[in-house]
Amino acid sequence: MAQTSIRFAAIAGAAALAALLSACASTDRSAPVAEAIIKPTEGNNISGYIRFYQAGKDTVRVNAQVTGLPPNSERGFHIHENGNCSAPDAMSAGGHYNPTGHQHGKAGPQAHVGDLPSLMADSTGVATLVYETKNISIGTGQPSDVKGRAVVVHKDKDDFTTQPTGNSGARIGCGVIQ
Repeated sequence: MAQTSIRFAAIAGAAALAALLSACASTDRSAPVAEAIIKPTEGNNISGYIRFYQAGKDTVRVNAQVTGLPPNSERGFHIHENGNCSAPDAMSAGGHYNPTGHQHGKAGPQAHVGDLPSLMADSTGVATLVYETKNISIGTGQPSDVKGRAVVVHKDKDDFTTQPTGNSGARIGCGVIQ
């Protein structure tokens, strides 16, 4: 009787593991749906990327890494309206992407679509961000669609209060979301 219970538990455990692995395999999270390579603006020396993955029907996972920041610093990080980083100061990227007319603030349903969490650099000047949101979409053509826009790293910390930019200062890096 004890051997039968153990055998049943092993079979049930194996079935549960197979179901979990099957679910993971059916959701390809290895390839980004959109990506921007962040390059420095004139006089700056940062670099990095931001990648957008579909993490569910209406959820987008955002992964970013930026290097060359001052150690232990916080920087404003936003999606801007124009997919254009050609100006030496990245002003060609326009303002924060805000198709819904919300106030600037911390990333969330009541903030600009382009509001992202701040970048927090570690002791080596590297900032890594992992964030999930239902406020943006990728390649949908909806107002929340960020494909074809720009992502901008700012010189200063975002205060999440000052309208419409968070008083986050000059643009030190920019990349077009493709």
